[in-house]
Amino acid sequence: MNSELRDLLDRHWSVLEASAPTHDRALRVAELPVETIDGALAMAVDHEGHRHVLVPIRSHHKIRGGLNGPVLELRRRPLEDDNSYQDYVDLGCLRSDLNDVFTSLCADIVAATEALPSHPVKALYQVIDRWRALFQTGGALLGPEQAAGLFGELLVLERLLRTDSSAHRLWRGPSGHRHDFAIGVRAVEVKSVLGREQRRVRVHGLGQLEAPPNGTLHLAWFKLERAGETGVGLVELVERIMRLGDDESALLTLLASAGYRSSDADRYHDIRFVVMEEHWYDIDADFPKLTGELLFDAGVSSRVQDVHYTIDLAADSLPVLRDESVDNCLRMLIEESA
Repeated sequence: MNSELRDLLDRHWSVLEASAPTHDRALRVAELPVETIDGALAMAVDHEGHRHVLVPIRSHHKIRGGLNGPVLELRRRPLEDDNSYQDYVDLGCLRSDLNDVFTSLCADIVAATEALPSHPVKALYQVIDRWRALFQTGGALLGPEQAAGLFGELLVLERLLRTDSSAHRLWRGPSGHRHDFAIGVRAVEVKSVLGREQRRVRVHGLGQLEAPPNGTLHLAWFKLERAGETGVGLVELVERIMRLGDDESALLTLLASAGYRSSDADRYHDIRFVVMEEHWYDIDADFPKLTGELLFDAGVSSRVQDVHYTIDLAADSLPVLRDESVDNCLRMLIEESA
C-alpha cells in the first residue's frame, strides 16, 4: 500500500517540479484524492524546490511548535485563490537530498489520514511521533510512589481533556512549574498516596501550596491502592488520555518529562490502581500550610530553604469541596486558558 502511495506522491511532485513558478514566492499545489473532515490533503513545491505535504485545518486550530528545521519545518499556511480560502498544517522538507525519506514519511501521513479522516492533524502528529520514536533512548522506570503520583495527575488531566482536547497545555508540573496544573491566576496541585498511608500530604517547598498572585489554588488528594486485574491500569489511563487529546506529541513529551516513556509501556502493564478516596480542598487562608509569605510575615529569615513538611488532612475542620465545586474549579481553569 505504501509503495503505491509513494508512487502517487512522486508522480505529483514530478509534475509540480516541472512547472515554473508564477512568481518568486509562489507555491505550486496539487490536491490529493484523500478527503478529511476539513477538506482534501494536498502536496506542494515551493519556489526553492522544497517539497511539502499540506493537511487542511480550521482557522482556530493551534499548531504545535518545536519542529522548525534544519530538515523538517511545521507551520500554519493559509492558501487562497479566486474561489476559496483554506488554512493548512504545512510539513516541509528543507533538504532535497532527503526527498526519498520525506516521501516515505508523507506516504505514512496519507495512509494515517485515510484511516482517521475526522482527525487529520492528529493523524499527522501520530506519524511524526512514530518516526521520532525510532531515535528515542530509554531511562529508569518509575517507582511505585512515582507511578501513583503520575496516576493522580493523569486522573485530573483526563477530566480536563474531556472538556477541552487541548487541555494538556494546563499540565505544568512535568516542565518544572511549582503547581501541577496552572494557567494565569488559577492552579491545582495534585497529591496521591498509596493505601498504606494515612490521609496526609507531603509538601515539597514553600511555593507548592502558595496560590498565584491574586489567584486561587486547589488541592486534589487521591488515596490509591494497588490492584490486580481490577482497577485502572497506568497504561490504560495513558491510552485514554491519548485518545482524548488533540496533540499526541505534546502529551508524550509531557509524559516523558514526568518519567513515563511510551517505549516502556509493556513494563507498566501490571501497575493498576483503585481510587479508595478522593478529596479536593480550597487552599485558602485557613488551610494549614507553610509559604514564603507566611514565614516572612512571621519574621523568619528569607534564607530558610529546602523546606519539606507533612499536613494531616484527617482533621474535621478541613472542609472538603463538593463535586459541583470541583467541576467549577476545572471549568474555570479551562476558561482561564481560552
